[in-house]
Amino acid sequence: MIRFENVTKAFKQGEVIKNLNFEIQDGELVVLVGPSGCGKTTTLKMINKLTCPTSGKIFIDDKDIAQSDTVKLRRRIGYVIQKTGLFPHMTVKDNIEIILQIEGMDANKRDHITSEMMRIVGMDPTEYLYRYPSQLSGGQLQRIGVARAFATDPKIVLMDEPFSALDPINRAQLQLELVGLQTRLKKTIVFVTHDMDEAIKIADRICIINDGRIIQYDTPENILKNPANEYISNFVGKKRIWNTPELIRVKDIMIVNPVKCAPETSLSQCTELMAVHKITVIPVTDSENHLVGIVHEAELHKQLASSQTIGNIMITDFPQTTPEKNLLEILGYVRQHKLDFVPVVDKENHLAGLITSKSLMTVLSKQFVDTEAEL
Repeated sequence: MIRFENVTKAFKQGEVIKNLNFEIQDGELVVLVGPSGCGKTTTLKMINKLTCPTSGKIFIDDKDIAQSDTVKLRRRIGYVIQKTGLFPHMTVKDNIEIILQIEGMDANKRDHITSEMMRIVGMDPTEYLYRYPSQLSGGQLQRIGVARAFATDPKIVLMDEPFSALDPINRAQLQLELVGLQTRLKKTIVFVTHDMDEAIKIADRICIINDGRIIQYDTPENILKNPANEYISNFVGKKRIWNTPELIRVKDIMIVNPVKCAPETSLSQCTELMAVHKITVIPVTDSENHLVGIVHEAELHKQLASSQTIGNIMITDFPQTTPEKNLLEILGYVRQHKLDFVPVVDKENHLAGLITSKSLMTVLSKQFVDTEAEL
């Protein structure tokens, strides 16, 4: 775990970091994001003592890094920068192995680790190990930079805008590869970017910094849905969540407190209820709000002359969903099964809400209506 306690950093021009207090848990990928000059790179560099706090303390696994040997600390932390920092006169193999050599690792073991890291970052060792940096593309150079950072099996990896100089296609590919690498290796990664889209794609948590202070530190989903203030709302973009529909949950868009009836409700009472609320399907729940069935208007009218109750004619086998499903999943589900009405139930089968084709259309169109209203 990395922990900042009352950390301040001042240069001649004044304080650039102002009383930072936050923690990064083991195995998390945390992204520091904010405008140029906000202090995010300075924050990153303090973790491996490339610069030191003016006041306050930084702990790694509850040990004050000010008391740690700087060289040993840095060798235990991987570091990836924008321009890779590869030595141009050394082969790819030598660049990846440099720290392993310094630490005196056996040549055969180095060879195995280097080849394995090349495969992990998607590059064929036989084709690329003996090339020089000048013979590689920008995307390949960054992959080698990542391979070198991970080669020593560090617990922590720092990444300072590593993909910002790449073209959009290479950048998007490397973002996906980093997420896959993190899923596999579970390192503690601290990643700096000024690009909110990049932060949302890769982060477990996002730390938004402005003027040397943390403005909000939370998951991408919570930041998009619940910005802490107007600054965050403007910085993130009020419509940005629509760029990541997988973060929009059924619980965010469902109809809450829907009209419902009980199994003992008479057919005439249910007919009146549906007419008043202008609905064609109604969920049926028991006294503890467990969903036990649904009734369609057409079936209700067929049986209306009888003295039966809703419990006698309701359908008990029907499609349903859960609050945590995302927008893409529910859209696919509705389309696949050609549904107009999907009850939403929690883990105990309580009725939590409804998704209807009309409510989905309203939600999807609202983003465009709101945009036009702002123009």
